[in-house]
Amino acid sequence: MRWIEHLEEGLITFLMAAMTLVTFMQVVARYVFNYSFVWALELTGVMFAWLIFIGMSYGVRVGAHIGVDALVKTLSKGAARAVGMTAAALCIVYALIVAYGGTQYVRKMYDVGILMQDIPIQQWIPRVILPLGFAMLALRFLQVLYRLAAGKDVHLLGDEAEEALKLREDRPGEVRK
Repeated sequence: MRWIEHLEEGLITFLMAAMTLVTFMQVVARYVFNYSFVWALELTGVMFAWLIFIGMSYGVRVGAHIGVDALVKTLSKGAARAVGMTAAALCIVYALIVAYGGTQYVRKMYDVGILMQDIPIQQWIPRVILPLGFAMLALRFLQVLYRLAAGKDVHLLGDEAEEALKLREDRPGEVRK
């Protein structure tokens, strides 16, 4: 599974860098040379979509998603674990439903064979990230469910208050108002 994590991180890094480069090139071309790359906006949109769908599973893996967990924090450890397992199971079901629907959608796009508007490739190729992204999301929630069932400590959500307190502790010499 470690190679999937490296692939995920590498793709996120590549997509962010490529989006920045394409956008920078487009701005320079437009405002310096009075020229525009016709395909730049569409390519950036596709890369952003890929970034979102890969980022979903990455966010689950690192516990970066935001959410409201005030009620869960008031529960006992066992009850909170049961709620977490139920939530993870429901997320798996949701992700698999969307992955299945995404597969059907991509298959229909393949059958129709429509090209993208500005880039000469078929539309199903960039859209294949829809079922792949949700399959990865289901895998990540399956990992969460497994860790919860094994009794391991799992952090699904980012805790902004805890992070702010840690930042405050990291700067002890700062004057408090």
